Amino acid sequence: MPVVLGALLAFVACAWPAQARERKEPVFATSADDAVLRSRIVALSPTISPEEAQRVAQCAYTTGRDLKREWRVVWPPGLQNFLVNTGQRKGGLCFQFATELLLRLDKLKLQTLELHWAESYERTASEHNVIVVTAVGQPFEKGILLDNWRYGGRLIWGQVTGDPEYRWRENKAEFARRLTGTFRYSRDPL
Repeated sequence: MPVVLGALLAFVACAWPAQARERKEPVFATSADDAVLRSRIVALSPTISPEEAQRVAQCAYTTGRDLKREWRVVWPPGLQNFLVNTGQRKGGLCFQFATELLLRLDKLKLQTLELHWAESYERTASEHNVIVVTAVGQPFEKGILLDNWRYGGRLIWGQVTGDPEYRWRENKAEFARRLTGTFRYSRDPL
């Protein structure tokens, strides 16, 4: 009996770390030249240009850092939201981070990568928005999320389906609205 119990415990001990790795939870980008982020973007499809993947990684990383300074972002996010909603900060809500990233990435005129507007807990006080990148024509669910809001301007990224805090859904209408500029920050949800 002790041998069977020992074997079972050894199996569980080995299986648990493998399960954690399989979840592909979001991780921090290490720099504007994060080789792991770049390689994960390239790995989405053999059609992806490594140069485009590098430009997306750099843009996503620097956008969060730039906006953190510009908007004087504090952490945790709820405090920043309070400061924005009471007029003490110009920006720093999640949809503002996502919109600014979308606009900057759109200026890159990507050919092998496609951008998506993602939302979780939509139309609630807990709503969160990020940008997702996929290969052109690839399903949204295969993409990589780029989130500058969750840690106050520090970029985290990961598989859309591996995020333990949020269940992401694509919103094509909101994507179009953001790109065409038919929105106003002051009237947007939290």
